[in-house]
Amino acid sequence: MALRDFTDDLRALRRRMVEAEVYLDVETSRKRMVELEADMSRPDLWDDTEEGQRLTREFGQVRGDVELLEGLENRISDVETLFELSQEEDDDSVGPELEDQVASVSGELDRLEVRSLFTGAHDERDAVCEIHAKDGGTDAQDWAEMLLRMYQRWAERRGFDVELDEVSAGSEAGILSATFIIRGRYATGLMASERGMHRLVRISPFDSQARRQTSFASVTVVPFIDDVSDEVDIDEKDLRIDTYRSSGAGGQHVNVTDSAVRITHLPTGVVVSCQNERSQHQNKAKALQILGAKLAERQREERVAEMTAMAGPKAQVGWGAQIRSYVLAPYQQVKDLRTDYEAGNVNGVLDGDLDAFMEAYLRWRRAQGSVV
Repeated sequence: MALRDFTDDLRALRRRMVEAEVYLDVETSRKRMVELEADMSRPDLWDDTEEGQRLTREFGQVRGDVELLEGLENRISDVETLFELSQEEDDDSVGPELEDQVASVSGELDRLEVRSLFTGAHDERDAVCEIHAKDGGTDAQDWAEMLLRMYQRWAERRGFDVELDEVSAGSEAGILSATFIIRGRYATGLMASERGMHRLVRISPFDSQARRQTSFASVTVVPFIDDVSDEVDIDEKDLRIDTYRSSGAGGQHVNVTDSAVRITHLPTGVVVSCQNERSQHQNKAKALQILGAKLAERQREERVAEMTAMAGPKAQVGWGAQIRSYVLAPYQQVKDLRTDYEAGNVNGVLDGDLDAFMEAYLRWRRAQGSVV
């Protein structure tokens, strides 16, 4: 069988490669690598451990982007060379290898193109997340704990770290609320798809008559920024700081200490808690960081709301409107009500298989021309 013509395939790979260099801004990355290498060679770099860790982490990410693109560039060149040689020598035996290589590089570019969907200013950052049980009583509290586990498993699949900062146990089962930070590149951009109300429909394990129950839990996500002093000014006089004894659900979530801290920002009513650090001082410091992140996000949302109001009336979606339904009975389905993406393997989703929902949301967000 004659070797098929791979010219169009290779042109398509080249075109996609050029697009990747644009949306990943590889030239800026190369310049930043030089700057970071200079910073990291400073003898006093590790006098400030946090700064040293930040620079090291940024350098690893920037270098990874550059090396990834350079590697793909080399692979495309190798495939082009192999195709040219096969034509010169009229050798059709390399056809299967060319097919495999073209498919492999195309798959890498598919995965890379998801990065072009991160359009939010803070999409690349770690994410501060909160889950709150809503309507549904004990079932809702159990549902909130199921969501917490779902996000922990999803983060584990992606190699992200989860820092559980506060958990309030439910009265009979599950949890009332949880605050946690997902640490990983693009955590905020990916978790943006999860903001809103999540609805669970199932046969209640807490109902002696085994009736179907609908439960709700809310998820909020804001970018975690180590220092938000440029965006918000937190006055100590505006804070009420309470300390209390932390308690997890049966001790399974947190270490029981006497050092838990709850901070209330009096002008806005925003409340944050932290109970998972070793000391009251550390819990207060972390709670202040989370408070700063939430207040900064609040300011950003207010600016967006002002711009939206100036643009004229628009259909509003209430806070209570569900974004996704998880149905375990009478049929099995998870459906996102914004994107219409759905999956039949509910247990797989609850076990952390969320990437397809997140990618569908990011594509929907780009089509909407927003970063909500």
